[in-house]
Amino acid sequence: MKLAALHHVQLAMPKGEEPAARSFYGELLGLAERAKPPVLAARGGAWFEAGPVRLHLGVEADFRPATKAHPALVVDGLRALAARLGEAGFPVVWDDDLPGFRRFYTADPFGNRIEMLEPDAVPG
Repeated sequence: MKLAALHHVQLAMPKGEEPAARSFYGELLGLAERAKPPVLAARGGAWFEAGPVRLHLGVEADFRPATKAHPALVVDGLRALAARLGEAGFPVVWDDDLPGFRRFYTADPFGNRIEMLEPDAVPG
């Protein structure tokens, strides 16, 4: 047995907050929303993806944000994304502790921690 791939990461969200999820993950981050299978759609939440990146948001009755556990998303144009998120009122906390990457942390509309990172340019 061996692991082949990571299919998706699921984050929790409060009930009825799908519009906020669409605004953040769809509009600000540029992920496309994907239809959930009907049996799962009845539970609420939303699924987003861009290429191999898949984020699922599921409704949790006793919701509490994940403030430590988080997905780390590799992006092109990290500084532009930081500016966009900051202008939209989301936190941008830069962190220089990961060699080879520029990165910052933000939070989605529900308080879930999200890491954004971009590899340092290769000298050349």
